[in-house]
This record gives sequence, C-alpha cells and structure tokens, in this order.
Amino acid sequence: MSSSTAADSLRNHIEAIEKMEEEIRDMRSDVSERYKWAKAEGYDVKCMKQIVAIRRMRPDDRHEMENIVDTYKAALGID
Repeated sequence: MSSSTAADSLRNHIEAIEKMEEEIRDMRSDVSERYKWAKAEGYDVKCMKQIVAIRRMRPDDRHEMENIVDTYKAALGID
C-alpha cells in the first residue's frame, strides 16, 4: 500500500469514527430528552435508569445480583 493510499485509508477511518461519535452524542441527547418526557409524565427517572440497567443484564447475572442484595439487606435488617 502506498503512503498516499495508507493516508487516505487512515483518513477514511478517522472520519467514519468521528461521524459515529457524533451520532452517539446525538443519541445520548435523544435518550436524555426521553427521560425528561418521562419525568414530565410523572415517572421516576432514577428508577427507570435502574430498570434499563437491569434489563441489559443476563438473567443469571441479574438473579445472582438480586440474591446478593437480598442477603445484604437481611444482614442489615432492611425489610
């Protein structure tokens, strides 16, 4: 690969990455707006974010985490 071809290839990769990063920023802004709408409708955004994180987890990991949380709560006398 000639140096000008390599430079063009590198430039293309960098520009594509920059475009993707811009799209990610736009999507984060969209997510933020969605949370604002939900809050305006009376939903608890903190709880919604927690639910989103839980739904991302694999079922086995989620059950393990829930069991550990229950064990810690019992040890501390929380409900």
